[in-house]
Amino acid sequence: MLLNDLNVGQVVISKSGRDKGRLFFIIKIVNKEYVLIADGDYRKLDKAKLKKVKHLTKYKYASEDIGNKILNKEYINDAFLRYELDRLKSKL
Repeated sequence: MLLNDLNVGQVVISKSGRDKGRLFFIIKIVNKEYVLIADGDYRKLDKAKLKKVKHLTKYKYASEDIGNKILNKEYINDAFLRYELDRLKSKL
């Protein structure tokens, strides 16, 4: 699902709040103003953070593995999110 250049599995960084400066994946697009984000460490999948899009900086990088697994309702865990974020950090 694509919304304002956002898609599931895309890497974003928080611009405000307690999690300011942290990298996350978009787990779900709720509507045009809100998304659910998680990183597998600070924010686990079962307690994903509801965040306003305007409080996020979007990166052009995305994990196709995470996006496809979420959209196909396949199982993913927090360790997989952490692994993918570590792998993508080198590209940022």
